[in-house]
Amino acid sequence: MSLPLLWRDEHLVAVYKPAGWLVHRTGLDAGETRFVVQALRDQLGQHVYPVHRLDKGTCGVLAMALHPAAARALADAFARHAVRKRYLALVRGWAPPQAEVDHPLRPDDAPSDAPAQPAHTRLTALARLELPEPSDPRFATTRASLVLAEPTTGRRHQIRRHLKHIAHPLLGDATHGKGPLNRWWAQRLGLQRLWLHAWQLDLPHPADGRPIALHSGLRWPATDAAAPGASAPHEAPDLHDWQHRVFTLPWQG
Repeated sequence: MSLPLLWRDEHLVAVYKPAGWLVHRTGLDAGETRFVVQALRDQLGQHVYPVHRLDKGTCGVLAMALHPAAARALADAFARHAVRKRYLALVRGWAPPQAEVDHPLRPDDAPSDAPAQPAHTRLTALARLELPEPSDPRFATTRASLVLAEPTTGRRHQIRRHLKHIAHPLLGDATHGKGPLNRWWAQRLGLQRLWLHAWQLDLPHPADGRPIALHSGLRWPATDAAAPGASAPHEAPDLHDWQHRVFTLPWQG
């Protein structure tokens, strides 16, 4: 499978990462065989240098450098918060219209006495729905929200953990979500997966600093059209899942 290219020049490449792919090999998931770094290296015929990560279950925009100097420049841009990341998240319940989650996080594999690291995410509810079907016998209906998540720090599983912190866990999140609710939504949507999408990534170009706007190609009705060069929706099955399973639900707002 060729990875859809969203941007490519001699310094930077951005691809659409499918859900279920790891960015690179890791001992934590020894049985996986799909790795973006190896596939992209073979596809382009040159080395690539990861500068940020997406979880295995997350799909969307992933940027990589094409030489060490570009990798250093992009790493510096992430470190000084010169990169803007925007994700779409399908969450339980009616999320607040706006929320600033400033909740330090300890790495998942850190000792219990390790200090928590600063972590901040800005959340905006784009739309809400209420289905006349109970996913929980305590309630007559089922509510969900489509949320724009903008992390300003880059902790592991930050969006997933911050959504859990405000009691609106990400649907399909087996680690930080609710199992019965995940199974209910998987049955209704016809698919079991993590409903988190790396939608837009704005960063300074590693060679000259000019602003680059990367877009996954997913079009939510209330947004502007995708940026020039974004992948077409038919190129990635994940886009079809969002467009035809999630966006066709009876959203309001």
